[in-house]
Formats: sequence, structure tokens, C-alpha cells
Amino acid sequence: MNNYFQGYNLMFSSSLFASYMDWFHNFNCSLLLGVLVFVVLLFFYLMSGFLLFKSKKIEYQMGELWCSLFPTFILLMQMVPSLSLLYHYGLMNMDSDLTIKVTGHQWYWSYEFSDIPGLEFDSYMKSMDLLVLGEPRLLEVDNRCIIPVDNSIRFCITSADVIHAWALSSLSVKLDAMSGVLSTFSYSFPVVGVFYGQCSEICGANHSFMPICLEVTLMEMFKSWCLGNIN
Repeated sequence: MNNYFQGYNLMFSSSLFASYMDWFHNFNCSLLLGVLVFVVLLFFYLMSGFLLFKSKKIEYQMGELWCSLFPTFILLMQMVPSLSLLYHYGLMNMDSDLTIKVTGHQWYWSYEFSDIPGLEFDSYMKSMDLLVLGEPRLLEVDNRCIIPVDNSIRFCITSADVIHAWALSSLSVKLDAMSGVLSTFSYSFPVVGVFYGQCSEICGANHSFMPICLEVTLMEMFKSWCLGNIN
């Protein structure tokens, strides 16, 4: 199954929240399929009544009833999982173990660890002549943002110039970075790995050349990285 999806270059969910979002998307697609089948059947039902009983006056009370009840059922079926997702997202933002300020520039990102004095750096896209084997083109950066696993991280997103968007598709994260506005959200990363994203707002000529690289690692390695990068 993994090879099947990888053949189509589809991205896997890399967190519990992203898996919930993926499930909710598939659930809505199933509801849309049900709506399509219902409308098609209702259309043939009405057309058959119109063609077979032209000489009789037919009233479609049952069809009108279902056309009123069916949308209500659809909304109720969407309400329960969507409220659960909102509740889960609200719990994620209640507390944090580490705060990182992310600033968007034309065209790179700056990271500042507010709880660790002196730890701040800029993150530029790595040029093709500096890439090593296994690093993705147009996504790898010279300075990765390193964070510890199984910790709630609060990100404070802003911009120094135009509107950017800090987005990581595999984690279902996307937040606009606007000048003069500080947008915050908290996120817990349950697995170790490297996650890539890009600015998803059209911010200028080099919009597609300001990638995001987030590396989730163990706490011991995170502490060693912090000691080696404090200015």
C-alpha cells in the first residue's frame, strides 16, 4: 500500500492531528458521493413519474420531504467530527514547552527561540551545488529548525515585509505571516523525522524559493544542537 501511494507522490500524514484531518477529508468525500447518488436517483424517480403518468396529477410530497431531511442529515454527520477536530485543536493550544518566533522575509525565514537566549538564525534555501545525496531540491535549507520530539511547541508567526504563509502539508499546518500581526499556534510532534514545507502565499518573484525544513529529534540531541548554535 505504501508503494502504491508513493507512486502517485501523495504525502503521508505525519502527526495525529494531520491523520484526523485526512480522515475528515475522506469522510466528506464519502458524503459528497452519497449526495451525488441521492440526487441522481431522485432525478430518475421524478423523470419516470413525469413520463409514465402524464395524464395524472402527481404530487411529490415524499420527494419534497427527503429533499428537506437529507441536507439536515448531512450537516449533522459533518457537525460531530468537525467539532471534535476543533476541540482537539483547542487542547493543543492550551500549553507549550517551547516558544519559537518565525519571521518571513523576501525570501527566507528567520527563527528565534524565545526561551533560549541567543538562539536565533536565518534559514535560506540550499543551492543545488551544495546539495548532498538524499536532500530534496528546492526544499533543503542551510539551517534547519530543530525541535524536540513529544513536546508542545508554540510557534509565533509574523512577517517583516509582505504576506507569507508558513505551511507544512504533511502536518496539516498552514498559518499566514503578516507584518504587524503575531499569529500563534501550538503543535506536538509525535515522531522523529525531517518535514519539509514551502511558503504557500504568492509573496513575490522568488516566492517558490523560500522552503521550510523542520527537523524533529530527541531531547538530548536538541540540547546539544542548542549549545552549538547559541550566539
